Formats: sequence, structure tokens, C-alpha cells
Amino acid sequence: MEWIIDRANAYSAQYSTPEEALLREISEQTHNDHPNPGMLSGHVQGKFLQMLSYMVRPHNVLEIGTLSGYSALCLAAGLEEGGHLHTIELREADVERARRFVGKSSFSDMITVHQGDALEIIETLKRPWDLVFIDADKINYVRYFEAVMPELKSGGFILADNVLFHGQVLEDEVKGKNAKAIQAFNEHIKEDGRIESVLLTVRDGLMLIRKK
Repeated sequence: MEWIIDRANAYSAQYSTPEEALLREISEQTHNDHPNPGMLSGHVQGKFLQMLSYMVRPHNVLEIGTLSGYSALCLAAGLEEGGHLHTIELREADVERARRFVGKSSFSDMITVHQGDALEIIETLKRPWDLVFIDADKINYVRYFEAVMPELKSGGFILADNVLFHGQVLEDEVKGKNAKAIQAFNEHIKEDGRIESVLLTVRDGLMLIRKK
């Protein structure tokens, strides 16, 4: 089965619009010198984020987990005029890297990269969010979700990454703190009557959530 998934992913990349030059540069540099390059959104998922942003045409976007800024640039693509994206990253080295790449982009005036604890920073932003992307530490996924829900507009969207967590949530017994946290998040979303959701098998799994 794994070889089928790998071939399907490669096929998907082959028939998706290629990355823009800056996104390709971010991807190459991250894979060359970052200790955890697998956390990067990458080509197909990044293109999906772009497409969703173009469809939603958000004014306020929040991203929790920046890494190199790849997904932030994808999500900023569909911002309406005057819109803004806030992205939060804990690690100083990643913040510096992301700010450097954002500064090279055409969205530099539309993106703010925050450094620090996401739960604390979310409390200070207080925006009516149109679109939120959660892609940070898995232990806090439920807390991030609950933190943004009060400010998420009715009809607004939340995307959560890694909801298949390398296939570990598919095992008969889910093991490991991160896999267990993702399983708990998925169950939390399933039981929440304020939303509707669909789990997409893009890359490592994306949960697309709409607030009713």
C-alpha cells in the first residue's frame, strides 16, 4: 500500500502547477539545511493552500506554525486588498528564516511573523479570522482550535495539518504522545456541533473545518 501512496503523491505533483521560483528556493534551502525539513508544507499541499485562499479571498488569516514561511506565502496569495496574514513561530532560527523569505516576496507588507508562544500571541491579536491554518506542536492542537474558534467568522475555515500523523492514527492501537494528541484532536472535531469537517488525504492528512 505504501508504494501506491508514494506513486500517487508523485503523480499528483506531476500534474499540479509547478512551484513559483521563491517557493522552490524555500523548499530547496529547507531540505538542505533544516534539521526537520519534513515539516515543510511542500509543493502539492502548498498549491492546495493557495487554491483555498484564492477561493475564500480572506481578509484576516492566522497561521500557527511558520517554519520557513512556505505555507504563509501560499496562504497570502488569495488575500483580498488590504488583507493581512499573521503567522506565529516559537523557534528564533525559523522566525529569522521566514522573515528573510517573506521579505523577498511580493507579500512582504501583508505578512507579520510573530515569535513566541502561540496561545499567548493569539490572545493579543483579536481579529475576525476568515482562515486559520494549524501546523504546530501536535500536543496543543485542541487548545489552538479552541483558542481561535471564538474569533473565527461564521462560515470561516480552519485547516489542520498532519491529521493522519504518518499513518500512526490508522493503527489498531495508537501509540506515542503526538499520534495520541492527533487522534484526540480528530475525535474532538468529530464531536463538535459548531462545525462541519472533512478529512482530506493530502500528504499527511488535512482536516478542513467550516464554522457553521
